[in-house]
Amino acid sequence: MFSRTVIALTPFFGRLTVTSEIKMRLPEGSIFVANHDSLADPAVVMAALRSFDLKPVVLATAGLWRIPLLGKALSREGHIPVHRGTAHAALALDAAAEALAGGRHVLLYGEGGLPRRRDAAPTPPEPFRTGLARLARTTGAMVVPIGHAGARRIASGSPTKQLAGTLTAPIRRPRCHVHVGAPIRLPAETDRGTRAAHQAVTAAWRTAVRAAGEPALTGSH
Repeated sequence: MFSRTVIALTPFFGRLTVTSEIKMRLPEGSIFVANHDSLADPAVVMAALRSFDLKPVVLATAGLWRIPLLGKALSREGHIPVHRGTAHAALALDAAAEALAGGRHVLLYGEGGLPRRRDAAPTPPEPFRTGLARLARTTGAMVVPIGHAGARRIASGSPTKQLAGTLTAPIRRPRCHVHVGAPIRLPAETDRGTRAAHQAVTAAWRTAVRAAGEPALTGSH
């Protein structure tokens, strides 16, 4: 989903629109954080960011690196594997801090995983893990909240349903919207920083839901 080919083809799988609250050039080494609800959303988000000539390093599940050819491609692009649930999980934050120090932007998903829901409707971002706040504190990087909606119309549910959705997406052309919020400085305290980031991404997500024409939802996390 992070390959140049997939990102280039993303507009053929849906009607992608993008809005942004960024008013000036972002400082080098900024952290992008997005809601995560579909296997398709990394390509949607990356395609949206490419429209601003932004090419962040992505923190992604380490399992992708075990796929032949894909792993080498991800490493070549500088993306960072996350070994969730292992003693090596913290190494991803170290690698992200190094990328930020080198002036590269970093994209991560605060929820740390996908929801278990099978339906295609959007729901608010689930609670964030603390890695984002800790990374922002140690690096001093600005955080850019990203909200998106519509990717679940491309791929969601069981593996069979996701495959069918992806194959039929070029015909159905579901509407996808990505909203890039204004950069923020997170509070230094980990819990407060985590809550602030979650609130900012949720606000961006709500903007994206309205722009994508998704049904109004109630409830939040």
